[in-house]
Amino acid sequence: KVVFQAALGSLADKTKRIAALAGTIASQIGANAEQAKRAGLLAKADLNTEMVLEFGDLQGLMGHVYALNDGEDKITAAAIEQHYWPKFSGDQLPQSLEASALAIADRLDTLVGLFGINQPPTGSKDPYALRRATVGLLRIMIEQELDLDLPALIDEAYSLHANLKQDQDSTRKQLHTFIIERLRAYYEDQSIKAEVYLAVNSKKPTSPLDFDRRVKAVNHFLSLPSAASLAEANKRVSNILSKNGNGSELIDPALLTEADEKALHLAVNEVSQANITSIAQGNYQSTLSALADLAEPLEAFFASTMVMVDDVAVQNNRLALLSSIQSELGRVADIALLAQ
Repeated sequence: KVVFQAALGSLADKTKRIAALAGTIASQIGANAEQAKRAGLLAKADLNTEMVLEFGDLQGLMGHVYALNDGEDKITAAAIEQHYWPKFSGDQLPQSLEASALAIADRLDTLVGLFGINQPPTGSKDPYALRRATVGLLRIMIEQELDLDLPALIDEAYSLHANLKQDQDSTRKQLHTFIIERLRAYYEDQSIKAEVYLAVNSKKPTSPLDFDRRVKAVNHFLSLPSAASLAEANKRVSNILSKNGNGSELIDPALLTEADEKALHLAVNEVSQANITSIAQGNYQSTLSALADLAEPLEAFFASTMVMVDDVAVQNNRLALLSSIQSELGRVADIALLAQ
């Protein structure tokens, strides 16, 4: 009996867990679930061989060789080696969806297990290299465009463990936060500003791929001529609403008396209709490009129109108009954070 970690059972226990989880992930990304599960069951078999015991760097590679020698199919055999990829920063990613499913499963199993027994990394101490495992996990999901719901996968991995000390809800929240925080450094390495990461993180996307698409869209948005003025205007909108509430439940067009507020209302409606389609398609760049069209009418509105007028009905109607703008501007990320 080879122990994986004293509180998490044997290596045999781990292989059963990652095989089951790999099968679940494979079915979600269009891979062959049976091949992924088979690779999971064989993934750690070479760790007991004299070759790997003598030359640890050959783990996975020897598993690949042994599997082919024993008649396993090429995809299953290759997945045994490739589930360790990427091994370091900038390393290659798994070359098949089956291998990617297993690579994700192996990393998630370790992360959930160690967080579940209250052994997350602390400060500079990371004996199980969980930070490196997390970056590898994120790279596979993002760079191979695998749209997976991270909290749901954490729950699935948790269910495969027995007798974890920490409850499932706490483990999910703590681990999800830990994984998403690794994205900050991931984007810094790409020269993407921290406020872009923070603006997207405020929306709490559950899919790393969806998170990445939002980040790339916001980063492109910042290059638009109207981005700075729109972000500043949105910050002003947020301040007004935080102090005075969101006004009426619905906007009453009959109470829109000023030309600039009528123009703004029309522009918001046009953007809202366009964004229904782009958001559904995950086309966040198109969404934010459309939002840029609000910069000019919003600036004109603030220049000519007083929101907090004496007429309560008109006041609440204008607050509702600003609330609808805030809602549109917040679909992809918290644009107000870009003005900090």
